[in-house]
Amino acid sequence: MADQSNVETTLASFVTNLLYPQGVNAPSITGGVIRIYRGWPNQAALNADLSNGVTTVTIFPDPGQFHLTTRYLDPPAVALAVVPTLLVNVLSAKATFSGTATLGQLAGLLVDNVAYVHRTAPGDTPELVASILASYIRTRRIAQVAGAAVTIPGAGSLIGRVVADQPTQTETRRQIQGFRLSCWCPTPDVRDLVAALIDVGLSAQTFLTLPDTSSARLRQTGTVVFDQSQNAGLYRRDLLLTVEYPTTSTTVLPALIFGDARLMPTADAARSLLG
Repeated sequence: MADQSNVETTLASFVTNLLYPQGVNAPSITGGVIRIYRGWPNQAALNADLSNGVTTVTIFPDPGQFHLTTRYLDPPAVALAVVPTLLVNVLSAKATFSGTATLGQLAGLLVDNVAYVHRTAPGDTPELVASILASYIRTRRIAQVAGAAVTIPGAGSLIGRVVADQPTQTETRRQIQGFRLSCWCPTPDVRDLVAALIDVGLSAQTFLTLPDTSSARLRQTGTVVFDQSQNAGLYRRDLLLTVEYPTTSTTVLPALIFGDARLMPTADAARSLLG
C-alpha cells in the first residue's frame, strides 16, 4: 500500500542520499552531522543541536495543502510478478522437484488428466513436496518416491507445474499534498550549501518511486528564507513542493495451476451413456 507516510519516508531517503552521497557511515557534504527525519523538530532538541553545529532537515506536510485529483481508477494490476522458487522437471513418467519451497506456491502433477496439488507450508522442501504429492497419487494409483523425484509407472501423460500467488495493486484514490523541506542550520554558509544541494536535486527529479512501486509526481512550488532571529544561531530555508501520489491497496490472488485439464465422465456415467 501507499499513503502519505510512504511519501514522507521516500523524501527523507532521497534527501539522505543527497547529503550523504557515500552512505550514512561516511561524512556528510558539510563534514558535520546532519539529522534528516519526518515531522517538526522539538524546540529544545533543535537548540541543543544548533549549539553543537548539527544541521537538521525535516520533512513536514503543509496544513491545508491537500486536495483530491481522483478521476478514473484503473482495474487491479499485478505490481511485480512473483516467480516461483520451487521448480519441477518432468521426464517421461518421472517428475523431479528442486529449488526452495517458500510460502505462497502451488506445486502440482497432472497425471492422465487427474490433478494432484499441494500448497507449500512452512518447513517444506522439494523432497517433502514430492512425498506429499506421491501420497495423494497413491489414493488412485502407484507412485514411487526417491528423494525429490516422483515416478508414476504406466502414466500415459504427466505434466508438472509450480505457480506462485500474485500480489495485485489497486489504486483507490489519488491526491496532491504539499510538503515543506526545512533546513535548520547553525551557519548561513551551511544553510546555503545544504539547501542548494537539495534544491538542485529536487529540480532534476520528476517522479519518486514509492515502496509499493507506484510513482509520485514531484513539483517544486517555491522557497522561503528565514533570517529573523527566532532562535539563536539558527539559519533556516524552506523548500516548498507538492507531491501527487496514489493511495493503493494490495491483495494477493491465487494463481491457476492447471487450466488445461479436461472433465471426464466417471466409469458408471460412461456406461450409462453407452446404454
